Amino acid sequence: MARLQGVSDRDAGLGAKIAFFFTRRKLAQMTGLETVGMLEPLRMYAHIPRLLSAYGKLEQAESKLDILSPRVRALAELKAATTVRCEYCIDLGSQIARQWGITDEELLALSDYRNAQCFSDVDKLILDYATAISRTPVQVSDQLFNALRAHFDTPQLVGLTHVITLGNLRARFNVALGIGSSGFSGDRVCALPETGRA
Repeated sequence: MARLQGVSDRDAGLGAKIAFFFTRRKLAQMTGLETVGMLEPLRMYAHIPRLLSAYGKLEQAESKLDILSPRVRALAELKAATTVRCEYCIDLGSQIARQWGITDEELLALSDYRNAQCFSDVDKLILDYATAISRTPVQVSDQLFNALRAHFDTPQLVGLTHVITLGNLRARFNVALGIGSSGFSGDRVCALPETGRA
């Protein structure tokens, strides 16, 4: 259960009601379903309407990022979520990743991706990068970054870094406020959270 009460539909201002409507619709399109708690993070942001508006613009801009394949985005975002151990992000991310072609085998293998044969060498670099960024302190080596340069151009590297760090913002916000799983994945396979410390 969340540590704070989010803004209800009844108490939301016009801007929040609009954000709730469009976010509910977008998440339903991305996941194929609606859940009771699907708007919980947004309901927290609605306590500060200007912050909700700014955050919404950031999410809209990120959703239009088309320089990375859905697979790259799914692996990067989900690995950030599992490293920080955000239940909401893992639940939502697993369902979106399935829609973007990530298999159940790959979802389950994320926790031991270095030894998993279902991931390519490039997949493993992406997962290494997401893990390195999502740890505290951040531990991105020159060797790792240079290896990524062999596969991604400058705009793609900026986009990949943004996708991972935005995933961290989401995850750390949700974990701090006690926002848990929302049931996006139902009884389907989810990625497993990291067992070590982020």
